[in-house]
Amino acid sequence: MRSLRALSLDLDDTLWPIEPAIAAAEATLHDWLLARLPAVAAAWPPPAMRELRARIARHCPEIAHDFSAQRRLSLAHALRACGSDEAQAEPAFEVFFCARNRVALYEDALPALTRLSALLPLASLSNGNADLARIGIDAHFAVQVSAREAGVAKPDARIFSALCQRLHCAPAQVLHVGDDPLLDVAGARDAGLQAAWLNRAGGDWPGPGAAPALVFRDLGELADWCAARLGAD
Repeated sequence: MRSLRALSLDLDDTLWPIEPAIAAAEATLHDWLLARLPAVAAAWPPPAMRELRARIARHCPEIAHDFSAQRRLSLAHALRACGSDEAQAEPAFEVFFCARNRVALYEDALPALTRLSALLPLASLSNGNADLARIGIDAHFAVQVSAREAGVAKPDARIFSALCQRLHCAPAQVLHVGDDPLLDVAGARDAGLQAAWLNRAGGDWPGPGAAPALVFRDLGELADWCAARLGAD
């Protein structure tokens, strides 16, 4: 394994399970609409609102990397379709976004973040729109890079390049760790970074390419590996 100067972590499904958080946020938004704009809530229940966001993402490739913009446009469209005031899109988005950031961290996440951030500069690299300050874990991260900020999403090499620039490291000096074989592992390797797969389910490597040399079952294993490696350097 090459010299290591910094570590980057994916967020969704790496530090917390994302689907329960999104489902709860969509339900919270629906309840808010039901109380204030019942016609909109009736016309756009969560499954319909989710499909609308997906349709907007397909039709607006310029914001395919920006989930917040997609949500805002979806809400504006839903309000407009029901003859409601589009100015309500922003408070509606805030309701959704606040709930979206009420995530349930995996049990290993917070102890590992504490250990890892004491060993190496720690960065987050995400295609999602999580707000680490709202979640309460931003102090562990020296750098935060999102697809929305970078203008491109993983596995595009440009977002990994932006990460390395922010860390003031060469790509080969950064280890990126995430749950997605394509977005995290293949994307990082193709951009010249070291890569590790967080395989919480213990499944077989699905590709693309060969399995990475580093595979961890949880973030505690990653912290153990980093501590042993850095202690031996």
